[in-house]
Amino acid sequence: MAAKATSPAVEVEVGERDVRISNPDRVYFPARGETKLDLVNYYLSVGDGIVSALRERPCMLHRFPEGVAGEKVHQKRVPHGAPPWLETVRVKFPRYNRTADELCVTELAHVIWAVQMSTVEFHPWNSRRADVEKPDEWRIDLDPGPECPWDRVQRVAHVAHEVLDELGAVGWPKTSGGSGLHVYVRIDPQWGFKDVRRAALAFAREVERRAPEDVTTTWWRKDRDPAALFVDYNQNARDHTIASAYSVRGNPEGTVSTPIRWDEVDDVSPGDFTIATVPPRYAELGDLHAGIDDAVFEIDQLVEWAERDERDGAPDPPDTSDAG
Repeated sequence: MAAKATSPAVEVEVGERDVRISNPDRVYFPARGETKLDLVNYYLSVGDGIVSALRERPCMLHRFPEGVAGEKVHQKRVPHGAPPWLETVRVKFPRYNRTADELCVTELAHVIWAVQMSTVEFHPWNSRRADVEKPDEWRIDLDPGPECPWDRVQRVAHVAHEVLDELGAVGWPKTSGGSGLHVYVRIDPQWGFKDVRRAALAFAREVERRAPEDVTTTWWRKDRDPAALFVDYNQNARDHTIASAYSVRGNPEGTVSTPIRWDEVDDVSPGDFTIATVPPRYAELGDLHAGIDDAVFEIDQLVEWAERDERDGAPDPPDTSDAG
């Protein structure tokens, strides 16, 4: 059998680093034919945004060695032979009595190295290296069922925004890169994962109370209305991750999880943002999540809501995290 043809490697200058990109012409996204080098250039174009989204967070990598039409590899551990300037953070998995040294991005060259290693998607923890057990990011995942229309996602986003405003929290929306929306809220890292998840569940239940025809918080997928939108509070459990802002998704179109303004919610659709369309948007608007670190919210009221719900007999969903 003849060996596959490979294109010559290229060197890409990233800040003070030179990163070697092998097989730059390998097609990663078959819908329009973008290559591995196109993916590198995409991440270079949103450099400040992707670094800000990943900065000092343990990060799982979704790798596609043959492009997105091939096998996906979920990689937690940085492989042996990584360059000495790469940074990592060690996280523990007590249930399995294991540890992993995960990528910890502090500069754009770390991102481009990961792309060289065939990474398409970046899935960071919602905590940082200084204390990986104390989240500083509350994630609201508006996850539509298989029959949920997009206008329902848009309606629920406005309800979530209304509740956040009443709480005094600043929410930073983005498309998921799939069929849903995410909203991130920066929080004071004084609570553990279990309490942040409880707070997220209390918020989800409040959204459900206000939009009962659209929203579900039912835990088991088989028990949900397939046309409903699930407010997935479990994305705040330990070691649960979702694609970061500016992360490309592993689909043929190369869609991107893209920050948007609240006043854009009614005008966007899931397919609008790709590695072809986001760079000019970013060049015009910059990073729409740039102010997130300056808008820290205290979740005490949400914890009180969770305690109220528990007193009232609300069911406690099973804990699927690896907290021990």
